[in-house]
Amino acid sequence: MTEDMSMVQATGPLLADRVAVVTGGGGGIGAATSRLFAQHGAVVIVADIDTERAHRTADEIGPSALPIVADVRREHDVDSLARTVLDRYGRADVLVNNVGHWVRHPGSFAGTDPHLWDELYQVNLHHVFLVTRAFLPAMVAQRSGAIVNVSSVEGLRGYPEDPVYAAFKAAIIQFTRSLAVQVGGDGVRVNAIGPDVTESLQVPYTQWLTADEQTRWPQWVPVGRMGVPEDQARVILFLASDLSAFVTGHTIPTDGGTGAAGGWFRSSRRPGREWTNRPIDP
Repeated sequence: MTEDMSMVQATGPLLADRVAVVTGGGGGIGAATSRLFAQHGAVVIVADIDTERAHRTADEIGPSALPIVADVRREHDVDSLARTVLDRYGRADVLVNNVGHWVRHPGSFAGTDPHLWDELYQVNLHHVFLVTRAFLPAMVAQRSGAIVNVSSVEGLRGYPEDPVYAAFKAAIIQFTRSLAVQVGGDGVRVNAIGPDVTESLQVPYTQWLTADEQTRWPQWVPVGRMGVPEDQARVILFLASDLSAFVTGHTIPTDGGTGAAGGWFRSSRRPGREWTNRPIDP
């Protein structure tokens, strides 16, 4: 256990006796969130399209985890997921809409296939609507609940590699903001995170970067390192717990400072000039 994780746990169990649903909960950020929630006393439903990942993560957690195989892009699967959870536990206290994927690099927008837009919509936004709708009535009825949506840094800035993906990630942020206002009086809080430069199933930096590139993290990221799934999980835990009882409608950039830096990078080759806005030092 890392020192940072011990510090989080030292505050006591933050989700004791709560029922938490984590979509994409079997791997990457979802798995880290599932494990951390369980460490803080929650019963965790590990919902994942991948049977092996769902069961492996649930087995690692132990009796407080329930693996459910579901494709959250499909309304039938989502309805079945909600019925199973609510029939078994009678409540749902936390929902983490974690599923998302950039699918593939499309090239120029003018040449993209509209079928790709549909794929991006289904995996990045449509499921957020479906899963939230399935669990929200139970939260309203019990007059308590926390929903955490996983957006992206690309929903907060211009993303020239894929404007469509960026549009859906931005839509999550606006959905989060608007739904939070709508259901705040019902005791339900809705927040989001916007990750960047974090190792995940969709963005495996340890596989993508050369040895030389990996030495450049202190130049690329203000905090000086690559993010790991646990970095995201800790912020999700904060938003899911009573530590954030007076926070709703917000998206926290979980980006190691890249957003604050505004696209500027540390430069090691320009005497008297510490920063450059060019990805490769001149």
